Amino acid sequence: MANKDLNHYLSLPYTLVIKPMDDESGRYYYGTYLELDGCQSHGETVEELLRNLEEAKRGWLEVKLEHGDPIPEPQEEYSGKINLRMPKSLHRQLAVEAQLEGVSLNQYMLYKLSK
Repeated sequence: MANKDLNHYLSLPYTLVIKPMDDESGRYYYGTYLELDGCQSHGETVEELLRNLEEAKRGWLEVKLEHGDPIPEPQEEYSGKINLRMPKSLHRQLAVEAQLEGVSLNQYMLYKLSK
């Protein structure tokens, strides 16, 4: 396994989530990396938030590396397949609706999920 140093982790495409927020002093932006639990920051503008998040990510990673803690890597590929358990009554209802629409159950469920 290759040596995974700070630069390796900084180069990975972690999933960034940005949310506009409002409080008594006005609007600000909150951001976090989904894979890096607790790595978060905020800023008055998106640009400030992004700078603050990069600094937070660097610090978060440095601490994890210093202590030898595991560091998650982003999921880069998805198979497009999931296994899903559901009540028999819901399965029947979806199958009937798909048949009425003249499409497969998979197509119908994809349609319903995409709404």
